[in-house]
Amino acid sequence: MQIVIGDILKADDLASVRKALANVRFIDGKETAGFAARRVKDNQQADASDRSLDPARALVAKRIMDNELFGMAVRPKQLSGLLFSRYEPGMQYGVHVDDALMQGMRTDVAFTLFLDDPADYDGGELVIEAPGGDDEIKLPAGSMIAYPATTLHRVAQVTRGHRHVVAGWARSFVRDPAQRELLFDLDTARRIMFSRDGKSAEFDLISKSLANLMRMWVDD
Repeated sequence: MQIVIGDILKADDLASVRKALANVRFIDGKETAGFAARRVKDNQQADASDRSLDPARALVAKRIMDNELFGMAVRPKQLSGLLFSRYEPGMQYGVHVDDALMQGMRTDVAFTLFLDDPADYDGGELVIEAPGGDDEIKLPAGSMIAYPATTLHRVAQVTRGHRHVVAGWARSFVRDPAQRELLFDLDTARRIMFSRDGKSAEFDLISKSLANLMRMWVDD
């Protein structure tokens, strides 16, 4: 399941992150790529050893983990270290699949948080391959897409301006993506029912089923 989540970062958050990025050192993105992805990765990443970025990294992680929709869709147990990436004109990231393990953590869900206004750069779409055709994603600043880390995907070449994003991965309490989607649908349905009818016998039954499916499927 793919899900777009708007306003992960508000205007003040974006200003704070952009200010931090303006003063950090960027390095060749190939340094954090696997042996195969290294051949198709052409971008820059904020130097992870630069501690000045820690407050921005902590802020973004908190906003993501505190987001209710992200919690429902991903059931996150843990986030990886966040990567702050920059693409200059001519840069792109070819087709690749993310590593199954990062920093000793299983990667179930990948996410990309956009930091620039789409009008400020051309190209740079996140392209996710799917049986029905490629999905091209380019979101407003502060918005994020989360998608299964199992997919082949790429970043289209940037032809004007600069593209800044935060990339990261989540380990989910629920490993199976189909199970996560079913839990998301049930949780969404019961919340709609509660907002419309309040607490009811039907709401209680759906809540019971949701809780018991979680007990069956959660890997704690």
